[in-house]
Amino acid sequence: MKQLLLFILLTTALLTSAQETTVKAVVLNAQTDRPMDNVNVLNLNRVIGTATDQKGTFELAASVNDTLYFSFLGFKSIKVRVSNDMLKIGGTKIALTELAYALEEVVVRPYQLTGYIEIDAKNIVINDNYQYSISGLPRGYEAGRYNPGAFTKTVRAIFNPVGLLHNIFGKRPKQMRKLRKMKEDDLIRNLLAEKFDRETLMELLQLERVEIDDILTNCNYSKQFILTANDLQILDAISGCYEEYKVLNKK
Repeated sequence: MKQLLLFILLTTALLTSAQETTVKAVVLNAQTDRPMDNVNVLNLNRVIGTATDQKGTFELAASVNDTLYFSFLGFKSIKVRVSNDMLKIGGTKIALTELAYALEEVVVRPYQLTGYIEIDAKNIVINDNYQYSISGLPRGYEAGRYNPGAFTKTVRAIFNPVGLLHNIFGKRPKQMRKLRKMKEDDLIRNLLAEKFDRETLMELLQLERVEIDDILTNCNYSKQFILTANDLQILDAISGCYEEYKVLNKK
């Protein structure tokens, strides 16, 4: 009986190790057929990433049916499902298509400046958002003219903090468990720090943009923060609110 159990354990270990493989491929420009370097490649299932080298090649841990996400500035991002052939043969060619932008004339007038310092200084918009930290409640409560309802939300959270946050995170356990992995991967953090389109966040967390905005709004972040923060700041904001939720949920 012991020998049979040992055999089953060894067989399971061998099968598991066989599945823990890496995928090797090359990323090309679909228009020129030339290799592309510094293309970001993320394994959405494992929440790990890498970038292509000067020859356009990359190597990343993956298993069959894992989804790889490719992104590069000015090119259409794509998702590729890992197949047995990709793992066994290697050297799969993946092509990215360049995006076409229709440029229009844009006149930027953030302030109506007159040229007189005394007058112009009074017209500059000052960010008067303030954050309030209440012991035992989620951090990040913002107030000010950009978020006039923040006080009401904060008071409501005092009386029912767990219930409020449960409506935000309780229905998304799988997505939220990825947050810590995302924060620990330097490549992912560096990638998100340069992006403002929420595209990569949406793929990693498997959320729509409106859902991300809804989470931040319910965590009492101002509209200005939601509109202007980069993707890494958004990740940290969601993660911080989620960690507070877990603490409150245990209590």
